[in-house]
Amino acid sequence: MTYVVTTPSFSGPLDVLLQLISRHEVDVVDVPLAPIVEEFVRVLRAESSQISVDQLSEFVLIGAILLEMKSARLLPAADEAEPDEEFIGWEERDVLLARLLELRTYSAVADALARLFESAARALPRLAGIDDGVVITPPDLLAGVTPSALALAYLRGIEEKPVPVVRLHHVTVDAVTVAETVVVLAERLPRAGRISFRDLTAALETRIEIIVHFLALLELCKLGHVSLGQGETFGDVVVEWHGGDGSLEIGRVDVYEG
Repeated sequence: MTYVVTTPSFSGPLDVLLQLISRHEVDVVDVPLAPIVEEFVRVLRAESSQISVDQLSEFVLIGAILLEMKSARLLPAADEAEPDEEFIGWEERDVLLARLLELRTYSAVADALARLFESAARALPRLAGIDDGVVITPPDLLAGVTPSALALAYLRGIEEKPVPVVRLHHVTVDAVTVAETVVVLAERLPRAGRISFRDLTAALETRIEIIVHFLALLELCKLGHVSLGQGETFGDVVVEWHGGDGSLEIGRVDVYEG
C-alpha cells in the first residue's frame, strides 16, 4: 500500500502506521481516523481510474483494523486481566480442557477454510471478452411510434377520470328499533291477551325483527306490563299482558343499538 498519511504523531505509508501501532510504538488513540478516510476519499475521486481494486480493498482492510484497535482502546473492556491471570486458582485439568477446546475450534476453522480454498480452486475466471465480430445493437424504443399515437396517448392521460361510485341498492338496512316495537306490542298485546312468542313473531321475515321483538318483550317485562313463562324445557315462551290498556312511558324504555 503506497498511500501516505499525515497525522500529528506519524507521517508515512498507511501499512507502516499499522505495523507501528501493532508493535506499540505509536498509540492508536493519538491517530485520528476521520482525516485519513476523508483524504483517501478525496484521492479516490480525483484518481479513480488509477487506483486498483486491490489497493482499495487493502485500504478498507487496514482502516477496519485501525478502527477496531481504536475502539478496543477507547471502550471499556469486560475484563482487562492478562490471559495467564484468568487461570489462577484453576485446576490443571480444567486448564488443559480449556486449551483443548480452543485448539479444536481453531482446527475446525482451518478445515472450513481448506474446503473453501479447494472449492475456489475449481473455479476459473473468464479471461476473454466478447468477440470482435459481435455487434450489440440496442432495440429502438420508438419503433412504430407515430405523432398521432403520441397525441392519443396524451389525450387519454389528461382526460378526466370517472369518479368511482359504490352502489348500495343491494344492501338492505333494517330500521327497526326496540322503542318502536315496544309501542307496537303495547297496542297489540292487550287485545291478544295470552299468546306464545312463536305466534307473536310468526309474520316476521327477518332475524333482526325477531330479536328486536324479544328485546321489546324484556323491556315490557322489566316495566311490569307483561309476564313471560315457559311450561317445559325448550318449550314455547308464553306472553301474557298485565299492563292495563296499553299506555306506558316510552322514555323509560332502554334504547338498544343494533
